Amino acid sequence: MVLVVDDHPLNLELIEGCLADVDCRVVTATDGIEALEKIHEEPPDLVLLDVMMPRMDGYEVCQRLKQSPEGKLLPVVMVTALGQIADRVRGLEVGADDFIVKPIERVELVARVRSLLRVKHLYDRLDDAQRTIFSLARAVEAKDSLTEAHTERVGMSSRRLGEAVGLKEEELDDLLWGGVIHDIGKIGVPDYVLQKPGPLNEEELALMRQHVLIGEEIARPLRSAHDLLPIIRHHHERWDGKGYPDGLVGERTPIGARIVAICDSYDALISDRPYRKGFSHSDALATLQAGAGSQWDPELVRIFLTLNSQPAPEPETSAKAAG
Repeated sequence: MVLVVDDHPLNLELIEGCLADVDCRVVTATDGIEALEKIHEEPPDLVLLDVMMPRMDGYEVCQRLKQSPEGKLLPVVMVTALGQIADRVRGLEVGADDFIVKPIERVELVARVRSLLRVKHLYDRLDDAQRTIFSLARAVEAKDSLTEAHTERVGMSSRRLGEAVGLKEEELDDLLWGGVIHDIGKIGVPDYVLQKPGPLNEEELALMRQHVLIGEEIARPLRSAHDLLPIIRHHHERWDGKGYPDGLVGERTPIGARIVAICDSYDALISDRPYRKGFSHSDALATLQAGAGSQWDPELVRIFLTLNSQPAPEPETSAKAAG
């Protein structure tokens, strides 16, 4: 089920028409309060959420939803006429998984919906062992409120970058899960290290670097996590070979780990940390660009920058939405 939330009837009708060929049931709500009530009654598989609405705007709806048990893992796409980078950053801060800018392009909408429905169905098929692993990953985030939903954003962003690179579906699934649990080993790192409001000394740095090895050992017994182990172990390798734990150079680092490294770094840069305020979107992109070819895979950085640049105006042939 897809819940479409918009205060303009024309927009609701337009999106329902665009999704006519998608294998899903479409339910609508005309404002944020009605949307939260419907989600509580029957949780959907995906929410397409307008931003500018009466009574409660889309940002507040998304924030409340992501803080609720039924909405924690529910994909939310913000559909908005607001095209500024600041609007996207605010959407990320409240937990949005993706964005579509009005006027809506049918092909793009259908592709995003199909992709995110697949992600939700993968979440729903987790077995008990997998759920335990992902619960541990969320426990790591719970140690530090500043990193809330960080791993889920990294997983979604990694999958999107993998799509742009042309990876196969099973590799995209690995990127999603690998992004979610890449830092699971931090469960074994002392809190005083994770939350230190300043630079780590050599001893603390050594403890922090153990998290990739701890995480690999935690996930190793999970048969379905076999292809995720390289992501967990190698997401702190560097393109120039100065990373850890194995000092791999260039393409010797598996591509999944190289992708997660970029998405992880971007999300870490724009997030507040105990020792600094988060970077702006543009400053975070500039940092990635500056480190391309030394810290990160330069071609993957180029593609990431293209995906995350300010969206260009939609073609004149796009379906127009009101609002």
